[in-house]
Amino acid sequence: MEDSIIWILVAFGVYLLFMMAIGLFYYRRTKSSADYFLGGRSLNGWVAALSAQASDMSGWLLMGLPGAIYALGTGQIWIAVGLAIGTILNWVFVASRLRRYTIRAGNSLTMPEFFENRFHDRSKVLRVASSLFIMIFFLVYTASGFSAGAKLFSVVFGIEYIWALAIGAFVILVYTFLGGFLAVCWTDFVQGLMMLVSLMVVPLFAVSLIGGPDKTVEVLNGLGTNFLNPMYDNGEPMSFVGIISQLAWALGYFGMPHILVRFMAIRDESEVRKSRKIAIVWVILSLSIACFLGIIGRAFFVDAPISNSENVFIEMIGKVFTDHLGIPFVGGLLLCGILAAIMSTADSQLLVTASSISEDVYKGVISKNATEKSMLLVSRITVLLVSVVAFIIALDPNSSVMGLVSNAWAGFGATFGPVVLLGLFWRRANRAGAASGMIGGGLTVILWDYIPLGSATLAGYTGLYSLVPGFLIGILLMVVVSLLTKEPSAEILQEFDDVASSKGVKVEVQAE
Repeated sequence: MEDSIIWILVAFGVYLLFMMAIGLFYYRRTKSSADYFLGGRSLNGWVAALSAQASDMSGWLLMGLPGAIYALGTGQIWIAVGLAIGTILNWVFVASRLRRYTIRAGNSLTMPEFFENRFHDRSKVLRVASSLFIMIFFLVYTASGFSAGAKLFSVVFGIEYIWALAIGAFVILVYTFLGGFLAVCWTDFVQGLMMLVSLMVVPLFAVSLIGGPDKTVEVLNGLGTNFLNPMYDNGEPMSFVGIISQLAWALGYFGMPHILVRFMAIRDESEVRKSRKIAIVWVILSLSIACFLGIIGRAFFVDAPISNSENVFIEMIGKVFTDHLGIPFVGGLLLCGILAAIMSTADSQLLVTASSISEDVYKGVISKNATEKSMLLVSRITVLLVSVVAFIIALDPNSSVMGLVSNAWAGFGATFGPVVLLGLFWRRANRAGAASGMIGGGLTVILWDYIPLGSATLAGYTGLYSLVPGFLIGILLMVVVSLLTKEPSAEILQEFDDVASSKGVKVEVQAE
C-alpha cells in the first residue's frame, strides 16, 4: 500500500509542478492589466473552448454530478441535460456578439466594465453592484473548489481535511497569482483534456471488472428502486417542479463571468466558430460519461457502498487501478483529472474576482489614474485575500460540493444572465433597467436560498431552484423599468447597431 501511495504522489507531483511552471512562464509575459485579465484577446479556438468548458464544469463534473446520480438515481440527469442546452445556446448566440460588443464598448476588459460601457453608466452603479455580486457569489464558488480538492487529497492520501484543503488552495493560488489569464487558460486547456481522458477510461475498466455491460445492467435492475428510470428521484416519482429546477441550470450560463470572459478573449470571429464546435462536442461527451459514471459506480460498489457519494469516482479509480490492476501511477494520473476539474474552475474564479476588484473598484472608482504596476499589485493581493476567505468558508468537511456550486450558479445566472442577454439583443434596454434587473435578480436568489421565512426558506417551501424565480424577476424588472424610463441615447443605439451589423468592432491581435 505504501508503494501505491508513493506512485500516486509522484503522479500528483509531476502534474502540480507542470501547472506551476505554466504560471511562472506566463508571469514573465504578463506586462499589463490587459494581459493579466484578458491575455490581450489572443486565445485560439482550442484553448478558448477547452478552457471555457474546464472552468465551467469544475469538481462538480467528476464529483458532484456522479455522486448525485450514484445516491439518488438517473432522475438527476436532467441537470446534465440543462447544462448541455445552456452550453450550446451560450456558444451559438452569446459568444460572438459579446466579443464584438466588448470591443465596441470601450474595449472592455471585465464584465462590470462592459455593463458600464454598454449603458454609458457614469454613476458607477452597474460597475460597483456587479463587482459586489461577483465577490459574494465567487467566494462561495471558489470555496466549493477548495472543498472538492480537500476531499480528493483526504481520501487518496488519508490526511486530515484541513491539511488537504491547504495543499489544494496553495497550488491554485500560486499559478493564478503569478501568471494571470493566459496561465489560467493554458492550464485549463491541459486540464480539460485530462478531465475527458479520465472520464472515458475509468468507466470502461469498471464495467469490465463488474462482468461486462449485461452484468452491469442486471445488477442495476436488481436494485428495485427505479434507479435507471429518469422520471424517478431517490425511488420517488419526479415532480414537475423538480424537473424544471434541474433543466433551469441552463439559464446559469448566460451570467457566468468566468465563462463569458473566455468569449471576450478569443482572437477573431473564425476562432469563435471553431471554439463553438469543440466546446459543444466536449460538453456533450463529458456530461454523458459523467452520468454513466454515477450509474456504473452504483453497480461497482453494490456489495460495499461508499459512505460519501461524491467520492465515487475517486474510490473507483483506487479500486480499479491500484487494487485490481496494480498500476497506481496510472491511477494517480487519472486522479489528477479530478484535481484538474477542481483547479480549472477555482483559478478562473479567483482571476475574475481579482479583475473585478482591481479594474472595476480600484481603478474604476477609487483611483482612476492607477498605474499598470499598481493594478497588477492590487490584482495579486485580491487573489490572495479571496483565497483566504474561500479557505475559511470551505473549512467545514461536511459541506456539499453540489450544494455550494448550486447556490453560486443560481446567483450568477439570476444576477447577470438577464442583463447580458437583453444588453446584447434588446435595443431598448437602458441603464435603469439593467441596474434593477441585476440587483433584483441577485437579491431574489439570496432571499430564496438564505433568508428563512418561519421554519424554512422559500427554496425549502417550494422545492423550486432559486435560479428560476431570480432569472424571471431579473428579466421582468429590466424590461419594465427600461420601458418606463428614458430611451437610450443616439450614441448608445448606434453602438448597438454597429455590433448587430459587425461594423467598427475590429481588433488587432497583439504580436507575440
